[in-house]
Amino acid sequence: MTKPSLPDLLHAAVSAVGGTERPGQVAMAEAVGEAIDDNSHRLIQAGTGTGKSLGYLVPALAHGERVVVATATLALQRQLVERDLPRTVEALHPQLRRRPQFAMLKGRSNYLCLHRLHEGAPQDEEEGLFDQFEAATPTSKLGQDLLRLRDWADETETGDRDDLTPGVSDKAWAQISVSSRECLGATKCAYGAECFAEAARERAKLADVVVTNHALLAIDAIEGAPVLPQHEVLIVDEAHELVSRVTGVATGELTPGQVNRAVKRAAKLVDEKTADSLQTASESFERVMELALPGRLEEIPEDLGYALMALRDAARNVISAIGSTRDKSVHDEDAVRKQALAAVENIHTVAERITNGSEYDVVWYERHDRFGATLRVAPLSVSGLLREKLFEDRSVVLTSATLKLGGDFNGVAASLGLSPEGVEGDDVPVWKGLDVGSPFDYPKQGILYVAKHLATPGREGTRGDMMDELAELIEAAGGRTLGLFSSMRGAKAAAEELRGRLDNPILLQGEETLGELIKAFAADPKTCLFGTLSLWQGVDVPGPSCQLVVMDRIPFPRPDDPLMSARQKSVEEHGGNGFMAVAATHAALLMAQGAGRLVRASGDRGVVAVLDPRLATARYGSFLRATLPDFWYTTDRNQARRSLAAIDAAAQAEDK
Repeated sequence: MTKPSLPDLLHAAVSAVGGTERPGQVAMAEAVGEAIDDNSHRLIQAGTGTGKSLGYLVPALAHGERVVVATATLALQRQLVERDLPRTVEALHPQLRRRPQFAMLKGRSNYLCLHRLHEGAPQDEEEGLFDQFEAATPTSKLGQDLLRLRDWADETETGDRDDLTPGVSDKAWAQISVSSRECLGATKCAYGAECFAEAARERAKLADVVVTNHALLAIDAIEGAPVLPQHEVLIVDEAHELVSRVTGVATGELTPGQVNRAVKRAAKLVDEKTADSLQTASESFERVMELALPGRLEEIPEDLGYALMALRDAARNVISAIGSTRDKSVHDEDAVRKQALAAVENIHTVAERITNGSEYDVVWYERHDRFGATLRVAPLSVSGLLREKLFEDRSVVLTSATLKLGGDFNGVAASLGLSPEGVEGDDVPVWKGLDVGSPFDYPKQGILYVAKHLATPGREGTRGDMMDELAELIEAAGGRTLGLFSSMRGAKAAAEELRGRLDNPILLQGEETLGELIKAFAADPKTCLFGTLSLWQGVDVPGPSCQLVVMDRIPFPRPDDPLMSARQKSVEEHGGNGFMAVAATHAALLMAQGAGRLVRASGDRGVVAVLDPRLATARYGSFLRATLPDFWYTTDRNQARRSLAAIDAAAQAEDK
């Protein structure tokens, strides 16, 4: 039997989902197929509307060996497993003569833990286990959530938090879930045979396509203990997010509260002397943290160094002692010991990492009004880690709507540990870049307007001229505005100011769940939605409700961001341009994602307005503009208003 061709398979899949085949989608599928066949690597930029998911799923399913697909978020995982994969498998079945299996795999804490549910959760004050269902008042929100979780545990087949509708608070979920470090392990646990997380792993071992997220992919790469089943091909969707997700997984932190909880958990499981030494070290650390000022620690201060060494040594002694001490009064000792060990091991790991001091780590203090000070340590770069762990022994395809920065792939490639395209060497993973474009006619569908006449935004203070400009643009657009702000403070200030000046309803991120806000924004064209980071990437509202996307300023990282400034300094010390490599690249990625909110369908029209003159006047402005969709460009404020008014009038006429 002849092997079905990729174009035929793609045609069948697109027809099954009721879509339209796009030239970019065909080019993408062929490039993914080639990478799989050649065991090579690809970076593929596929603009909004390309049909990216089918562009990689069809060659993945046709391959026949196991493929892992890693996405940025649990929501994207869900879309693939519940919508895209079932339809595609059905469509390809007649030609493939097989029905490929697929499964979703998440971190352990996303699954309900039956041991925690039935035996209780360790309680910080009492170190033993307590029945969280009895402890929570049935009339309280927490109590109601817990009772609903107990009922759901009898019905659910997956134990997956995402399958619980409506959801519960993080606090409630924490009572019935465990991290991988706290888990007893299937062989030791009385509920191991029924464990939801273990069942998900078993399904993944049998699947042709395993859908996971960037965080689990990072854990699999960093921690050395394989979480994902063996696979020949890795496809990373939303790949522009990968570096920040891997950095997050590789970041350690210590807080006085966290150390105190570990002390309490360990106290009944070790002798008094060992417990006292951890308690004393904890108190010293707390005293140092009370005086901590936010910012990077290029040298570890002497008092912090002593406190961390004491914590490290005391934690090591507790870890050794926990293995041999038994306390008859402790109920379900294995679970209590495991939880205490997890907490103390984390303290030991982070304290030792900071004490050892690596030139490849950045250490800093953060201070929060409510939670006090936190000590953090993160890798200066994850590029070496990614080059070593990601690109060996398998073919890797990375795809996103935003991978070309300033016109080429090399900036993103460098952050992933790859050399410039075309460079070959013994230890250099070779890759090719492909931009399959977008089916949208950006110059006809959208305008990029830069408010060149405004004053350059400063660090602090309100921008009166910017508020006036924003109000006039919203009025011209008749509402229909997604306001993307570089800080929550800026979003709040604009919402407060314009609620007093305009008749349009203005929704503000944080005043309701993100899902509810987006639903309300989409439902009423007169409404505006203001917010910060998650809105730059998480909003998909095609049609007349989103015809103006406003960015208040170029979203450079804060100058006092310890990790970003350390990365910038490192590039400069190695002879590079730190500002362009770090700050401008960060801003370009966010701006491209933000501008991508405007045109989500072939009939969409609108304006992206950037209220920061530097996009037009600064030398780096052309680099940033080259990263954005190819909209028609203007700095003429009257032209922008006329266009918005015309788009608004056309949308109103269509509604009638």
